[in-house]
Amino acid sequence: MRPLFTRRSLLAGAAALAGLAPLAQAQAAEAWPAKPLRFIVGFPAGSSPDLTARALAEPLEKALGQPVVVENRVGAGGNIGADAVAKATDGHTIGLMINGNLTISRLLNPALRYDPATDFAPVSLIGVAPLVLVAPASAPGADARAFLDAARGAGSKWSYGSPGVGTVGHLGMELLKARTGIAPVHVPYPGYPQVFNALIGGDLQLSMLPPALAQTQIKAGKLRGIGVTGSGRSTLAPELPSLAEAGVKDFHLEIWNAVVAPAGMPRAHVARLAEAVGAIVRAPEMRQRLFQQGWQAVGSSPEGLANRIQADTRVLGQIIRTQGIKSE
Repeated sequence: MRPLFTRRSLLAGAAALAGLAPLAQAQAAEAWPAKPLRFIVGFPAGSSPDLTARALAEPLEKALGQPVVVENRVGAGGNIGADAVAKATDGHTIGLMINGNLTISRLLNPALRYDPATDFAPVSLIGVAPLVLVAPASAPGADARAFLDAARGAGSKWSYGSPGVGTVGHLGMELLKARTGIAPVHVPYPGYPQVFNALIGGDLQLSMLPPALAQTQIKAGKLRGIGVTGSGRSTLAPELPSLAEAGVKDFHLEIWNAVVAPAGMPRAHVARLAEAVGAIVRAPEMRQRLFQQGWQAVGSSPEGLANRIQADTRVLGQIIRTQGIKSE
């Protein structure tokens, strides 16, 4: 009597089941989301991250077929919102975060309750922007190279301002000091308005500002733009040279924002979310909307965002460890 199951039939059955696995994953992704998505932002309504999240929410609703509700969880420089995303277990929570929350937050504060390296699933890089090195309108030097020469000559007699210890403006200036040999003293302020006033009043000699803020003051003739921190010129400040053009080698620094999910979200769901977000960000109307907010649109893959997180953590982490910087 022939056996009911031969080795050949068992192998064929296993192969058939294996072939169904990708189909099952696709069907699972297609069925998700099954309820409204909670889109957490760690900053207040009207802030840059909030505006970006709300710009993404409506087209994301159309793409996924479920409401997307923006929720502001404010405090600790975005870390309260980031922690809420990291701890979410409902499978329908995502977050819009700035670069600091995903790279250096744990290095600045070892007591942080979440770990950027392990608690998130990268989804997509949304927008990037260089910082703008600015100075008072009466700053010396005919160009960026001459200005940096003057800064080297001034040594610690010059001061630079930032909106606080551990902010990207602070770390960016410390990186510039390491790359150029300038030595201005750091003066932290409560926020950008105070930095503007100190620059205009001559109490500070330089600072690094986001382009959307810097350009307003530069166009008004109140500040002078020295250069941008990207590897090349930026469409956000096309008239300004890059610092690389001024002879600053190995210097590339940008601010950015991104969409992430909790690390426990199934890969199929992350992949579907990434595909939808990437397509939205790369659409012409969204690119223009982000540009008006001060961002160059990207729309990356999860792998692209993961690589960016690792690269920035490595560069800025070295500055943090070398200088012994801790958050206030």
